[in-house]
Amino acid sequence: MKLIEADGLSVAYRGHNVLQNVDFAIEAGEIVTVVGPNGSGKSTLMRALIGALRCEGTIRRKSDLRLGYVPQRLMIDAALPMTVNRFLDLPHKSSKAAKTRALKEAGGEHLAKRQMGQLSGGQFQRALLARALLNDPELLILDEPTQGLDQPGSAAFYQQIENIRNRRGCAVLMVSHELHVVMSASDRVICINGHVCCQGRPDVVAQAEEYRALFGTGTKGALALYRHEHSHAHHDRAADVPHLHHKDECTHDHV
Repeated sequence: MKLIEADGLSVAYRGHNVLQNVDFAIEAGEIVTVVGPNGSGKSTLMRALIGALRCEGTIRRKSDLRLGYVPQRLMIDAALPMTVNRFLDLPHKSSKAAKTRALKEAGGEHLAKRQMGQLSGGQFQRALLARALLNDPELLILDEPTQGLDQPGSAAFYQQIENIRNRRGCAVLMVSHELHVVMSASDRVICINGHVCCQGRPDVVAQAEEYRALFGTGTKGALALYRHEHSHAHHDRAADVPHLHHKDECTHDHV
């Protein structure tokens, strides 16, 4: 089942085309990573898919789709007295059992009584991840969630994401520029630079001419961190999006 699918998605700011004619789909249980250079439209694509941006084209979402969202950054005044437990209660109070489970899955079970303003970068992101999991998401969205973390920290965080997918069966859409870590944690990679340059299995994309034109050949070892053992057969197609009617403005239908 496709959770979100889009056809001919385009976004412009002040006359500048940020995205042009992007087709996209993500299936239940799939991990999809969107990569591209800075300014390529990665975050714009994600925001358009969830309905946070005005766009052209057509977007369809599964009816009553439950989303969990981990933002690129969240500013909290370090002087503000707010424990992780309290943070997880915003905007709606959750049960102690639900918060405990979410923190454990995010690898932050020891953080419940810590002040948000005193967390390290990695601890802060795990608190954000736990909050996203409280909604029991069918689709977990992460917008460059490991900015500021070192490579081991990033690898550990994305391994946690894969573990969550395996346990919950939720789909994951990640937006990142950290090719050395993210590509090996994905079922399918979409490389964009204002448009879709290439997509497919991580090992296929890493060898694509379009990918190498953007990132060079310095990422040959990018897939060596860890590998999936399950089949990627159903992700081999370069484009698996049914044709949808193009309209002047973005429409949001349920499937």
